[in-house]
Amino acid sequence: MEAGRQDYDLLVIGGGSGGLACAKEAAQLGKKVAVVDYVEPSPRGTRWGLGGTCVNVGCIPKKLMHQAALLGDRIRDAPHYGWEVPQQVPHDWRKMAEAVQNHVKSLNWGHRVQLQDRKVKYFNIKASFVNEHVVCGVTKGGKETLLSAEHIVIATGGRPRYPTNIEGALEHGITSDDIFWLKESPGKTLVVGASYVALECAGFLTGLSLDTTVMMRSIPLRGFDQQMSSLVTEHMASHGTQFLRGCTPSRVKKLPDGQLQVTWKDLASGREDMGTFDTVLWAI
Repeated sequence: MEAGRQDYDLLVIGGGSGGLACAKEAAQLGKKVAVVDYVEPSPRGTRWGLGGTCVNVGCIPKKLMHQAALLGDRIRDAPHYGWEVPQQVPHDWRKMAEAVQNHVKSLNWGHRVQLQDRKVKYFNIKASFVNEHVVCGVTKGGKETLLSAEHIVIATGGRPRYPTNIEGALEHGITSDDIFWLKESPGKTLVVGASYVALECAGFLTGLSLDTTVMMRSIPLRGFDQQMSSLVTEHMASHGTQFLRGCTPSRVKKLPDGQLQVTWKDLASGREDMGTFDTVLWAI
């Protein structure tokens, strides 16, 4: 391991928007810089390349899928403007997903090239601290490398959480880490949570003509202006997104036909209810 030790002025842990910007700026100012980045696969096995959440499982694929949904809206509006467009136009999830994923992969490659151009060393390893100036990085195959630096920046971002208290949540659910990398359409989807991630995902799923329900425990977009939040949910409801308000899920069970049976509790009445879905997306 000593032989693998490398010295840098700056070592950045995390190859997302913040980490890459930090590394490139420091390199431009003449510093010797390295970036270490490693994606732990999601519980469903989804993995991706350099660029962080925004590039791979956030802003970029989300905007592209929103664009696909908006094009569907335009098709439905077109007859009012004289365009003779068939109204039952099917959407091909597989084709859209392939195009989105190929675009994301091109961005992964672009980020690697940018680091190379600025002479920033990139390591695809999972880092942990040995001391204040040294980290130990482990590759997918288990090989260890020691890296030392005068300064170390932590820019690791965050990952979605699964509710550990709900039976079947981890085994049968997905998160925003998975939705953009699905090869097949998610079908009828229950989105649990009312964060902006939840509402963005529910919005484009509805726009792609998928039966979509949002289950919210309390209020939408907590921390945001609630008058604006109400406008958002009212707009979504008018476009076909269904809302289960004041409800919390208690169990997700896989049925013999592959569908997911979700049991939830209405917090106001205390009554238990259930429904079946093809996909349950946790955005809590």
